Amino acid sequence: MSFPGQTPFVIAIPDEQLSLLGKKLALITLPDEIDNASWDYGVPLADIKRLVHHWKNGFDWRKQEAALNAELPQFTRDIDIEGYGTLNIHYVHKKSEVTGAIPLLFVHGWPGSFIEVRKLLPLLIEASPDHPSFHVVAISLPGYGFSSAPSKKGFEITQYAEVAHKLMLALGYNEYVTQGGDWGYRITRKIAELYGPKHSKAWHTNFPLSGPPTTSRPLVWLGHALSGLPFLSYNKREKAGFERSAWFQRWGRGYFAEQSTCPQTLGYSLADSPVGLLAWIYEKLVEWTDGYKWDDDEGSVLSSTFEKLKLDWPAASVRIYYESSKAAGGKDLFSLDVHTKIPVGYSYFPKELLILPRSWTRVPNLVFEAEHEEGGHFAAYEKPELLAGDLRKMFGKGGGAFGVVKDKN
Repeated sequence: MSFPGQTPFVIAIPDEQLSLLGKKLALITLPDEIDNASWDYGVPLADIKRLVHHWKNGFDWRKQEAALNAELPQFTRDIDIEGYGTLNIHYVHKKSEVTGAIPLLFVHGWPGSFIEVRKLLPLLIEASPDHPSFHVVAISLPGYGFSSAPSKKGFEITQYAEVAHKLMLALGYNEYVTQGGDWGYRITRKIAELYGPKHSKAWHTNFPLSGPPTTSRPLVWLGHALSGLPFLSYNKREKAGFERSAWFQRWGRGYFAEQSTCPQTLGYSLADSPVGLLAWIYEKLVEWTDGYKWDDDEGSVLSSTFEKLKLDWPAASVRIYYESSKAAGGKDLFSLDVHTKIPVGYSYFPKELLILPRSWTRVPNLVFEAEHEEGGHFAAYEKPELLAGDLRKMFGKGGGAFGVVKDKN
């Protein structure tokens, strides 16, 4: 089906850019490493040497490029953003064969991209009498992948939400549901705030967050205050969540401070050094997942492809941290208590970065919860079957969001 204003897109990185990348890889200078460093000091030198060797000698980008083009129907279109002019937006769009399929907007985060939907897509469009099917749109956020980047200051969560919403309307989806983690959580939450319930009918996240208990929720606050008592203490799963969250805040959040304060300074290194970018991203792919075994080709697709796909945008992709933090006025922009009115669903994975007690995150419009024994921050890529299953349950018959999109069930 053709949509007015939509241009088919095929990934075709110019030969000269790949040649330049090869030249840079041939001239790298690697740092020294302390004895027995392991992961205590960051990505081990042995890992980077192995990945770089494979990148130079074994990785076939054209093969990966062809696979992405074959698996992911891609398009671009111009979208006007209030106060920021027109941006050319890249996206994946795959319709189910099911007439009554539910339109779903998938929003990635950082350091992700539209590639995060790669494993999830075939599961969501699958036709079956046993579960709902979805028409899937996976946007490349402005400044990511093949979407153009804003050139004016102040482009923050509200504008990202506007882009995504206008994309869905342009595709004829006047009513739709959303799914996202990481920045996708913040953006889909903002979509729910701004465009629900008229257009955004329900949202699901694998990154459920909340601020700490306050007296505005007296029972939750009292429970937390008395949690030191044996019979009111947090359970084993919740204590493990506190430990994971504490680890992230103490040892894993340095990137956030840098990207939210000096994105341009960092951008010079990310733009000029493919190995620097590889290390910056690979660290997150390993430490933010639940022991996911990245093979070298896969690591190259999600890390070195980050370089290949973002040759023009390494600094732009991290500016979301600066602009959004500034707009939040010093408050924690992820844990701000903002309660949306449309149905929401949560999926919990044990190696997420911030894992809070369920009593903290539950809200009156929560209609679905699922607890999983495995999985981390990149749920759509690590555990696509589990995430797809949760969406099917939430929007299927008997689910809390069944029938939210008119005539799409």
